[in-house]
Amino acid sequence: MSNKNLPQERREFLKKSGIGLMGLALAPSLLAQAKANGRLRTAHIGVGNMGMEDLKAISSHELVDVTALVDVDKNNLDAAKAMFPNAKTYADYREMLKDMKDEIDAVIVSTPDHTHAPASMMAMKMDKPVYCQKPLTHHVKEARAMNKLAAKKNLVTQMGIQVHSFYDYKLATLLIQDGIIGKVHTVRAWSPKNWGYDGPPPVGSDPIPETLDWNLWLGTSAERPYKEGVYHPGNWRQLVDYGCGTLGDMGVHIFDTPYNALQLDVPMTIINECREPNGFGYPVNNTVTYEFPSTPYTAETLKWVWYDGPGAPPEHEDLKLPNGDPLPDQGAMFLGEKGRLLLPHFQQLPRKIVDGKYVEMDIEKYNLGKPVKDYASESKKHYHQFVDACLGTGETTAPFSYSARLTETILLGVIAGRFPNQTLHWNSKKAKFDEKEANKFLDSKYRKF
Repeated sequence: MSNKNLPQERREFLKKSGIGLMGLALAPSLLAQAKANGRLRTAHIGVGNMGMEDLKAISSHELVDVTALVDVDKNNLDAAKAMFPNAKTYADYREMLKDMKDEIDAVIVSTPDHTHAPASMMAMKMDKPVYCQKPLTHHVKEARAMNKLAAKKNLVTQMGIQVHSFYDYKLATLLIQDGIIGKVHTVRAWSPKNWGYDGPPPVGSDPIPETLDWNLWLGTSAERPYKEGVYHPGNWRQLVDYGCGTLGDMGVHIFDTPYNALQLDVPMTIINECREPNGFGYPVNNTVTYEFPSTPYTAETLKWVWYDGPGAPPEHEDLKLPNGDPLPDQGAMFLGEKGRLLLPHFQQLPRKIVDGKYVEMDIEKYNLGKPVKDYASESKKHYHQFVDACLGTGETTAPFSYSARLTETILLGVIAGRFPNQTLHWNSKKAKFDEKEANKFLDSKYRKF
């Protein structure tokens, strides 16, 4: 499919955002696989919490047939099965992929972070397009491996960052690339959300619920006794063995638009101001400073500062708003040679600030239509992009070729939390830190389960 076949509005956005058709990559056998009257048969790995939302959104596409459901928690699986009684159910994604290789066309991975890469890699080795929740992986080496495999097999892929397809984020991308504030020298981004844990590891163990397969939940991660309320279903994001902290959760969303708009690659240096590592939980508060090489939209170098945890962000001159207005709870501030651009997270329009005053902007010229503030309708767009791309009628805008680099950037900041207040130097070409002691955190040994 070429740009000429796209609507004018879409062509303009792709052209100006630099996204192009980088997500439109069809495996040679894909259209043959999705042959059932032009429909897409999907398998869903992880159907609780966010996985359930992914299931609902993907299945809302009129050309999707939910064919397989996988979850290690029988309660989650039963709830999904009630919605799709004709789908086959499994506790183990490996069994499902082997059993249903010829009955599914695409795979959606919505597990805790530590299982993203193992499940996605297995599916892609079977030539299946993959939609994987954010962050793409738990480790840097996994992100590079997933990107490499997707490219080798020419697969349709998408990372689950729904706001990537929202009106306000598209607009901010176009504004920055149109030079609304000139070349950008600094980005400050923040979230007061707390996916950290500063306490000690739990002691002892609790009986494993009959509805939970704990061995499968642990998957490739290290063996650990079950403790009620510590890991499953929700607190795993706080813990180094399974999640990526607040930076890996909200950071992916809030980094996404500045990262895309400025066409950044991975950073050169990273420093995380946080407490000393305890080997179990992520720090509750982090201030991560990245330095990026220049792009056509930045100054000679770009400084990026991320704040998270309770109280974030601290007061700073760069973040003061006109009229004493309060900052959005979460968001990003671009600082350029001709002013600042505030981008709240999310579904609030970006605002230009010059000399301490708001400045009106002409947004009609970008042909995005009227602003949209409906989460339900906006969120589905990102999922439906994936389905359409699998069927050969569209393209994804957050394929692994993009999202692996974004995830790598996020994870480098997470690793820097292991070395508080120490500047780490990242060699992208070699995929190694100059500081050898940091390289052992680029991956981890997979447990056989």
